[in-house]
Amino acid sequence: MLFTEQHRAIADTTSQFIEREINPYADEWEAQGSFPAHQLFKKMGDLGLLGIAKPEAFGGMGLDYSYQVAFAEELGRIRSGGVGMAIGVQTDMATPALANHGSDELRRDFLTPTITGDMVCSIGVSEPGAGSDVASIKTSAKKDGDDYVINGSKMWITSSTQADFICLLVNTSEGNSHANKSLVVVPTDCPGITFSDKLNKLGMRSSDTAQVFFDNVRVPQRYRIGEEGQGFRYQMEQFQEERIYAAAGNLKMFEYVIQDTIEYTRQRQAFGQSILDNQVVHFRLAELQTEVELLRALVYDAVEGYINGQDVTLKASMAKLKAGRLSREVTDSCLQYWGGMGYMWDNPVARAYRDGRLSSIGGGADEVMLGIIAKRMGIMPSRKSL
Repeated sequence: MLFTEQHRAIADTTSQFIEREINPYADEWEAQGSFPAHQLFKKMGDLGLLGIAKPEAFGGMGLDYSYQVAFAEELGRIRSGGVGMAIGVQTDMATPALANHGSDELRRDFLTPTITGDMVCSIGVSEPGAGSDVASIKTSAKKDGDDYVINGSKMWITSSTQADFICLLVNTSEGNSHANKSLVVVPTDCPGITFSDKLNKLGMRSSDTAQVFFDNVRVPQRYRIGEEGQGFRYQMEQFQEERIYAAAGNLKMFEYVIQDTIEYTRQRQAFGQSILDNQVVHFRLAELQTEVELLRALVYDAVEGYINGQDVTLKASMAKLKAGRLSREVTDSCLQYWGGMGYMWDNPVARAYRDGRLSSIGGGADEVMLGIIAKRMGIMPSRKSL
């Protein structure tokens, strides 16, 4: 994947926006437990940053996904992981299926306003009893006339307390758990929707995350995305963009953590020399930076295949796995070199340590990624033999 002037222009616009409109407020939003999504997304929409790879007919730029990755990589500059995650939900997790399979009416009513920043959206897949095992969700949508009546709940829903709609995965029939699901757009002002208090999470503190309850929530069947019964497939497609985004979005965060640690250890003295002058420290930082570059190469390779119509499930899963593992390795290793200062709550490396832990859980846990990789390698045993 080669960066053109247009890639660099998108990256520069994103970087400047982050330094002007996000990072100065990161500490405040962390303390509040949320950030003003409507206000921030509207500013991003005005710059065209929320629809880079979305169809021009609905307000997007119509560019290929490599330009989206240039944008996602810059989001790693944000000094609050929850903000970057919420932006990714808006662009890469809740809207790909809507953009690719939604009716024109549905895209005009819901996709266009997410691109302009006039609506905030969430993705509703996980449930209290179904996280990585997507096929086991229980939330149902039963037909009643021209409507669906939805009952159930969704857990760990990013931006849910500010969202205008949720792209909701539901069971629309009985039978095969991979063929009985549909994705449905559900406006959050529908009667019967309620929310828990904001969840008290280990990290991603600036992201308002809640459990959402659906009690006989009625929405028109025309709010279904694409064909009935194809929701599982559509969600698996969405996961590809989510996983590439997750890996790309961590790259500059890793580099910031490494650079912050270099600067601190260069200044901190112990036993007559800087901490950085110890070979064990500067060798380790050099090794970590090498790992980041290797992940970047894998991400770019996956994107190149994706934009050329290849099935990149294997490489996207590998990139997601490696990003999750590296989020722990980089932040833990660097935090150690800060000593007691690294254990302070407001330390930027400590924040990255907490925020980054989600990378190995959300969007498919490490173990799910390993299962996909093993299956693609042809070494996964059959369920019968397990």
